[in-house]
Amino acid sequence: MSAVAVEDVWKYYGDYPALRGISFSVEPGACMALLGRNGAGKTTLLRILAGFSKAGKGRVSIGGADAREQETRRRIGVLGHGISLYDELSALENLTLFGRLYGLPDPGRTALEWLERTGLERVRNGLVREFSRGMRQRLAVARAFLHDPSVLLLDEPFTALDDRAIAVLQSLVREAGVRGKTVLMSTHQLREALELASHAALLVRGKLVFQGPRTDEMAADPGWLYAHYGEA
Repeated sequence: MSAVAVEDVWKYYGDYPALRGISFSVEPGACMALLGRNGAGKTTLLRILAGFSKAGKGRVSIGGADAREQETRRRIGVLGHGISLYDELSALENLTLFGRLYGLPDPGRTALEWLERTGLERVRNGLVREFSRGMRQRLAVARAFLHDPSVLLLDEPFTALDDRAIAVLQSLVREAGVRGKTVLMSTHQLREALELASHAALLVRGKLVFQGPRTDEMAADPGWLYAHYGEA
């Protein structure tokens, strides 16, 4: 059974088709780099997969179940454009709260573990409103991985991260794949994405113009896909 399946998905905003007949599947343990220029439909697709938005036509499933079902959404970790943290809570309080919402047996301990893994243990009691953009992004990464989801949906995950934090995120994504987790990652940072990805997909104006295994050629020349398919 595919970890993620997308079947003939369309999404309209008024008369504008943001997604046009998208179909693909991702197997457990795979990491797909979802590529495309601004406005290609990447974020729209990830929001549908996360259950935040509904497709106008077609079907998406996570592990064979509808993506909008409550139990399905518990198996998904999301890092989106909106970081969705509580500014007036500390880093530790934020992660502990989300751990409780996910029903973790010891949310405080798990929160501390993820603060350490993302390099935020020294500021665990600091208010999020006082954090830099990069620190907030690292905390959002911790929140996405906190509940050990089977599918991770990462929208521009490298934004505002320094080199050390990028290395931490890359390590987390690789570890997730080894453990059989599935990652879909939308990004403009092609080199970092293609270093991690086992597969790649390219969206152009809402259409899927390429989907397949990542090749050494892609990794060596991150612009290769755009050069061959970007104007399709």
